[in-house]
This record gives sequence, C-alpha cells and structure tokens, in this order.
Amino acid sequence: MVESMSKENLGTVEISPNVIEVIATIAVSEVKGVTLLQKNKSLDKLGVKNARGVNVEIKEDDIYIDAYCTFEYGTKISATAKQVQQNIKYALENMTALNPKQVNVHIINIKFKDN
Repeated sequence: MVESMSKENLGTVEISPNVIEVIATIAVSEVKGVTLLQKNKSLDKLGVKNARGVNVEIKEDDIYIDAYCTFEYGTKISATAKQVQQNIKYALENMTALNPKQVNVHIINIKFKDN
C-alpha cells in the first residue's frame, strides 16, 4: 500500500508506509530518554508488524502512526510523550508534506539506569 501525495503534469509521487515508518523512527530517536521497542513477542501481541516499534496504517487517505516506546526512569512521561508526538508530526510534515491524523505513543516499558 502506498500513499499518493500529488498529481501534476509530470506524474504521481507516492510515498510508501515504510518510508513513513523510517521518518517516525528517526523522529523518536531525537527525543531524549526515549527508545523504540525492537521486534519481540510483546510487539507481536500488540499487532506491530515491523522491527522498528512503529506501526503505520493508512485508512481512507488518513495516516495513523503508533510508536511503541521505552522511557527512561525519571522521564516526565506526559511532556516526553507529547514531544514524541510533535517530533513525528513535524518530521513527517517537513519531509513529505503529509499530515498524520493521529500519532499515538504507547509506553510499553520503563528503563532503569544501570548502577
């Protein structure tokens, strides 16, 4: 499945959901104290189909993004989750001119610092 971006005299530009996943992955990596979950059994149970911890669905030209994250202990969860949402939205708009309908952040784990 691909997302059609624009139609002009030169043809059509299509952006694959895999590209959106890569952009979202990079955007999450830029937020301090947050990492995406890697492919494991718990992601399978949540319905995540790729190894990046980001799931992209396109329904009726709307883009829905789910990011499955681990937060470091001591991170302000609400502010950091909001930052993850904003980073993904901004990166997607900036790089592709696409505007996601929803960016959902799922906090799956808390990482404690090693002593």
